Amino acid sequence: MIVEELHDCRDAFADELVRLARADSRVVAVCNDSVGSSKLGAFAAEFPDRLVNVGIAEQDMVGIGAGLANAGLVPFVCGAATFLTARALEQIKADVAYSLANVKLCGMSPGLAYGALGPTHHSTEDLSWLRAIADLPVIVPADPAQTRAAIRWAAETDGPVFLRIGRFPVPDVSPPGAPAFTYGRALRLREGVDATIVATGTMVSRAMRAAALLEERGVQARVVNVATVSPLDRDEITAAARQTGAVVTAEEAVPTGGLGAAVAEVVLETRPVPMRLLGTRAFAPTGEPDFLLEHFGLTADGIARSVLEVLGLDHA
Repeated sequence: MIVEELHDCRDAFADELVRLARADSRVVAVCNDSVGSSKLGAFAAEFPDRLVNVGIAEQDMVGIGAGLANAGLVPFVCGAATFLTARALEQIKADVAYSLANVKLCGMSPGLAYGALGPTHHSTEDLSWLRAIADLPVIVPADPAQTRAAIRWAAETDGPVFLRIGRFPVPDVSPPGAPAFTYGRALRLREGVDATIVATGTMVSRAMRAAALLEERGVQARVVNVATVSPLDRDEITAAARQTGAVVTAEEAVPTGGLGAAVAEVVLETRPVPMRLLGTRAFAPTGEPDFLLEHFGLTADGIARSVLEVLGLDHA
């Protein structure tokens, strides 16, 4: 049996942020009393004068980030995704996106990562909210390599960015020798002709395992990693619908307005095919993250079952 080595993408984020700060004195960090959970300890130790901890005041945090950007700095504004987005949505819309401020919003531990703390700490609506805001790239890396590449791209790009940095331990899925992240482009990780699984973030590795399970049933499933949720790679999604004839989406978020809705819009407009949108369709019960993923069918088995259902095949 192959045992996968698992990684916390926050570690890759933190390490890359320190590297960027060493190379560019304009890089600063802003957080909401989340030095530990945002993995900013090494940054704080090396650059104590370039870390602004505003305390539990997310609206102020985003506003301060916008002010620092207007002063010519490159702020990475970090906090638990549920509080960064829900509490400061107006500031994200007006001070960052509408103003085209060079702020890098970093939503840490999104989705169901804070499972045992209950729905107040689950960040499942963030993709829907932020995808609805114009001129705001929404990026969800799937593994450490993609996280590092996305952070570098964000630092080099002038303008607002939202980065959703997962807490769930994940294996490496980025193909060796290929670019881990290209803005606006989805990455096809596995070929298939019978159906396509479109996944983002922590769901990508689960989609790959689902495809392996389906292969045992004689079903060849394509797997597409969508790191850039907004703007979506319409060409890759259209090709998937046209070439495989069925699409299942998987996200650790509400599909209403999120990845599922984005993919469904493209499929409806270009090549209508049978679909299933997997995600969190209700407030989650309180429980450990793995229990919650099982509850919503966001496991390799759950994804595989949905593919069989959309193909009209028995999954018993």
